[in-house]
Amino acid sequence: MKFNLASFRAWPRKKITLLGMSGVGKTWLSSVLRRHDWFHYSADYRIGKRYLDEPILDIVKREAMTVPLLRELLRRDWIDISNNVKVDDLGPVLSFVGKLGAPERGGLEFEEFSARQAQYREAEIAAMRDVPAFIQKAQSVYGYSHFVNDVGGSLCELEAPEVINLLVEHTLILYIQVTTREEEEALIRRAQSDPKPLYYRPAFLTEYLPRYLREKGLTDSSQADPDDFTRWIFPHLFRTRIPRYEAIARPHGYTVTSDEVNRIRDENDFIELLETAIGGA
Repeated sequence: MKFNLASFRAWPRKKITLLGMSGVGKTWLSSVLRRHDWFHYSADYRIGKRYLDEPILDIVKREAMTVPLLRELLRRDWIDISNNVKVDDLGPVLSFVGKLGAPERGGLEFEEFSARQAQYREAEIAAMRDVPAFIQKAQSVYGYSHFVNDVGGSLCELEAPEVINLLVEHTLILYIQVTTREEEEALIRRAQSDPKPLYYRPAFLTEYLPRYLREKGLTDSSQADPDDFTRWIFPHLFRTRIPRYEAIARPHGYTVTSDEVNRIRDENDFIELLETAIGGA
């Protein structure tokens, strides 16, 4: 949705999609707004709790079945295993997506990794298709006045224009942009030390995986250290996503900086920032 200042101020029930790299502050900002009558729709939580719940549990149960005691308990339905993913703790989703690399170091073979990447992509698309229904549910079931859609950092990678069109139809797109080299490096360090589930477009992985293997003197991804590969590839992923975010925000939404978002303390600050972005568009 696009607005002028008058139409935005007259918009009684505001619906915002926060776009940007993982770690840029989308979930933090959503938690601030939740204290001010905003429904926080977390795409990653929806993915983990609804669309990847069974695949996550299948992996856990498969491992549990290798332990004789647990195998017996599971086969007799004497125990249950649940997925306790949280908005601010995506551990189960992270474990499912996994890392590419040597299996003996906790990595996944390329074929299995690619299959999980494809599942993750479909789950993210499905979670975005649920946004209109949750906009209605936020008001009619939970009684919230406003709605914030906290999307995954990989939204720009999905190559699903129908998803972007859906979000543009139902929400205002707000891109949180990192503007300085220092902020970029801080975000990269944070993502490397506290990783989130990552989706790589197949074309991106096809381009950058051979570069990594050549640089490390390896012949196959199954030889790679999974953590080293993830640390190495993230800065490349970050920088290739920037023009993809901009290609969404430029025609369809508005842009603010991560520094501006970090200064937000309440709903009033957020609305003022939005109005500044709209007025300057």
